[in-house]
Amino acid sequence: MSSIPTGQTPPEPTAAPQEMTLIEHLLELRNRLLKIVLAVVICFAAIYPFANDLYLLLSDPLRQLLPVGQTMIATDITSPFFAPLKLALVLAVFAAIPFILYQIWSFIAPGLYAHEKRLAFPLLASSVVLFYLGAAFAYFVVFPLVFGFFTSIGPEGIVELPDISSYLNFVLKMFFAFGVAFEIPIATILMILSGMTTPADLAAKRPYIVVVCFIVGMLLTPPDVISQTLLALPMWLLFEVGILFGRLAQRPAQTDDESGHPGSRTE
Repeated sequence: MSSIPTGQTPPEPTAAPQEMTLIEHLLELRNRLLKIVLAVVICFAAIYPFANDLYLLLSDPLRQLLPVGQTMIATDITSPFFAPLKLALVLAVFAAIPFILYQIWSFIAPGLYAHEKRLAFPLLASSVVLFYLGAAFAYFVVFPLVFGFFTSIGPEGIVELPDISSYLNFVLKMFFAFGVAFEIPIATILMILSGMTTPADLAAKRPYIVVVCFIVGMLLTPPDVISQTLLALPMWLLFEVGILFGRLAQRPAQTDDESGHPGSRTE
């Protein structure tokens, strides 16, 4: 038994970090979800008064291409109310995405290693930016080309009067498709860091990836070559970007493994 020198007080025992119980985890999850719902409600309350104006802005790429004297119509008596309402709700979720991901990050961060934290937060932030870039690419680049194609191939004598609800469903589908497609670099980096594959393996499968990109573009976009190509090409380019950044992100992880100090869990 070790003795304590005279005149010195024994060191106080260090309190071991306490793990949260299942009930505490569930309560924490509930609080995070309530905050997310509250954030969406606040964004919706701020956006809804401008819902009609936002719908006009959203439909501008199509309305600009309609022949003179033709406009959009509502085939359902409730469409003039529910279409802007649906748009305001979706935009509220889009606007709250940074806060939603922050809440997810705050919930999972205590259980991550130090090197995992260094990578997780930049990946979350990048995923938000890429999703917004995908939606912006669809609105400013894809919509004018796609709508220009559709409005120019109709039979002569046919009056084009697009329904506002059908148009909203179409553009929301396109926003989601391009937003998700722009997440390919994040998915590629995560696959590389998790050990599921390597940059060299992905590069070797490049011809198959190009074919898959065009198949996905065909499934997620209208049945025309323009929109399919406009989705497939960015997907392929983003795949190449994912391989590039995957190589860069793999090097620090390999350095940590070689040093034997990957980090420690923090509570």
